[in-house]
Amino acid sequence: MKINILAFGKIAEILPQQEWELAGTETAGALRIRLETEYPALKNLRYRLAVDKQLASDDTRLHDNSVVALLPPFSGG
Repeated sequence: MKINILAFGKIAEILPQQEWELAGTETAGALRIRLETEYPALKNLRYRLAVDKQLASDDTRLHDNSVVALLPPFSGG
C-alpha cells in the first residue's frame, strides 16, 4: 500500500520535504507513531492529520493512494 504525505506550515519547515510517498501503514495513529519515530521533532509540535481532506482520528483507516496532510494549528478570521 502506498500513501502520499503532504506537510504544511511549521511541520514542512522541519521535515526534509513537503511532499512524498510512503509505504503505507493501516491507520492514522500508526502513521503518526512512525513519523514521530523517524522525525523526533514532530513530537514537540501540535498537529492534526487529515486523510483524504477529512480530519482524522488515530483509528482512521488508510487505503492505497490515501493523501495524508500534516496540519499545524490554524485559526480563521
